[in-house]
Amino acid sequence: MPGVVAFGVLLAGLGGGAVLAWALGAGKRGRAGAGGADADLLARLYVLVEQEAAATRTEAMHQRTHLGELERVMTGRIEQVRTELAERLAGMVGSMGREQAEVRAAQAEALREMAETSARQLSAIRVAVTDQLHEAVERQMQTSFQRVLEQFTAMQKAMGEVRAMTAQISDLKRLFGNVKTRGGWGEAQLKAILDDVLPEGAYESNVRLGPGSDVVEFAIRMPVRSSTPPVLPVDSKFPTEAYERLLNAVEEGDAGAEKAARKSLENTLRLESRKIATKYIHPPRTVEFAVLYLPTDGLYAEAARIPGLIDEIGRTCRVMIMGPALMPALLRTVHLGYVTLALEDRTETIARLLGATRQEMLRMDGVLEKLARNAQAMSTSIEEARRRTRVVSRRLRELDAPEAEGMEMNSEMEFTGPAPGNTASGQA
Repeated sequence: MPGVVAFGVLLAGLGGGAVLAWALGAGKRGRAGAGGADADLLARLYVLVEQEAAATRTEAMHQRTHLGELERVMTGRIEQVRTELAERLAGMVGSMGREQAEVRAAQAEALREMAETSARQLSAIRVAVTDQLHEAVERQMQTSFQRVLEQFTAMQKAMGEVRAMTAQISDLKRLFGNVKTRGGWGEAQLKAILDDVLPEGAYESNVRLGPGSDVVEFAIRMPVRSSTPPVLPVDSKFPTEAYERLLNAVEEGDAGAEKAARKSLENTLRLESRKIATKYIHPPRTVEFAVLYLPTDGLYAEAARIPGLIDEIGRTCRVMIMGPALMPALLRTVHLGYVTLALEDRTETIARLLGATRQEMLRMDGVLEKLARNAQAMSTSIEEARRRTRVVSRRLRELDAPEAEGMEMNSEMEFTGPAPGNTASGQA
């Protein structure tokens, strides 16, 4: 700030000197014309400039003094503010320290309470878990003991059933010891499968196919379109002796006896297949093959275990060997053929129905066309009647117009009276 004042004084002095120099120069230039009057004017100007410079210097000194005092005041004020800020900061630091100490103390107390609460809860949970485990162990032990008792009871019951089954097996052995009874059992089982899969009337029982007296157990009608459809011969065989010898040899672990029993079973199946081929395959009364049915899956599995037996019998004798698991698949194929025939018949019926429907639709189209022509003629007649009605209405309006004019004239005469000419003539 003092520098600004000094700079102002310097500028004032430079301005005064410039004015004085200008005045002196002007005085020298105008000395020849103006004379002594100009010198007096210059002296006065010089005095004024000196006075102005002195006043400026005095003002500058006053400004410098005022600025010094203002600087001292501002310095004191700044020191005071700094002291107040330091005191406030110290107070804030102390307050924050106290608050932090209180917060730490509160947190420590809360953590201690949480730890105590957690300890109490863990103790309660431990007691509850211990009680529940004890109850669960007791229930499990009781359940296990009850299950053991039930299993022991079931075992005793199963032992009784095994004894009863053993007696039944003995009865079955005695029953199957008779060849006729054994064959009847296989035939009954095969009949149950046929009844379960095929539709009614799809097979016949005890049918004579050839010229001799040989009768096949079942003859399945094939699903073909013919007045006398071919049949599929199905015969049930149950070579129990060879099968039992094979099972006994396998159970005893006698390889030689097992091989001999398996060979005996193979020979029996080949012999029965040749018999079926000779007795029951007679095209075109029958199809080109027949079926040898084995009543048990175990017997069929032993036959399938003999390498190449089933394929060779099917190729040479044209006989398919099947068990209870495979027979339904063949019968479902036959049943699918019957379903296909039924669908074809249904399709033909639908085609005929569609043809008849098409003819009816053509007739309906003709009827609708006639109705359209009649409707068009009726529309024309209605339009003509409307036109005639409009003509009659127009004529009626034309008739009503003169009457309306006459009524208007009468009304005017009543309101205005008769004309003057008519009155004079009447008086005369």
